[in-house]
Amino acid sequence: MPEVHAQFAREWIEFVDPANPKEIFKCDLTWLTSNWTCLFGNGCKGLDADKPDSGCCSDGAYYSSDEDEERVEKAAARLTPDIWENYSVARKGKTLRISELGLDKDRKTKKVNGNCIFMNQKGFSGGYGCALHTLALKEGVHFVETKPDVCWQLPIRRSFEERIVGDNKVSVTVIGEYERLAWGEGGADFDWYCTSNTEAHIGKEPVYISNKNELVALLGPAGYKELARHCDVRMEARKLRRRKSLPLFVVHPATAGARK
Repeated sequence: MPEVHAQFAREWIEFVDPANPKEIFKCDLTWLTSNWTCLFGNGCKGLDADKPDSGCCSDGAYYSSDEDEERVEKAAARLTPDIWENYSVARKGKTLRISELGLDKDRKTKKVNGNCIFMNQKGFSGGYGCALHTLALKEGVHFVETKPDVCWQLPIRRSFEERIVGDNKVSVTVIGEYERLAWGEGGADFDWYCTSNTEAHIGKEPVYISNKNELVALLGPAGYKELARHCDVRMEARKLRRRKSLPLFVVHPATAGARK
């Protein structure tokens, strides 16, 4: 089935951050209760048709901040040749070089042979995929602690809004889908994209459960608990709707299409 158009009406929920009453979370229930799941190495066709095995690792990852780059560098320093294919490429003597400037002069991870420097190719004895992901598994931690922010957050998107209420300014943190359109002009060039593709909406659990660790990192434990409560209510309401006792809810079109 072709990729669904991302511009469709969605259900949103807003609630005050339990950890900070001056902040508001605005969350896309349609996305968070969808059945999207990552297909890397299991049917993912990649952003570039000529590199289907690269998934979304066919370009370097842009750092969100100096702190993000510093954390990734510390993780990279713990990588060993047995789990990182580009270990020798990244090291010149004792110096670790994993970053470069992108076209917009922002800092990002280097590209090596057309992919992110941390991308291990199929056939590498240390494992296929992201070396930083493998490191997290090896150390028994979640990859939130080892990967660049953009990598562990995708395809969840966190953005920020400012709302004027009278003379007050209210900060709103928006949690939604990192849809193709969110990439700007570059998104139109992707040969394949997962979030709005029915092929990727086959997860056994909704996003708010399968990506719990990422959401806890984005909202905090208390914020995630409140989000999960709202999502639980919505999931139960959808079950009741099947018995015709409640009005229609907005189901993500790709999730709906995957069920057909």
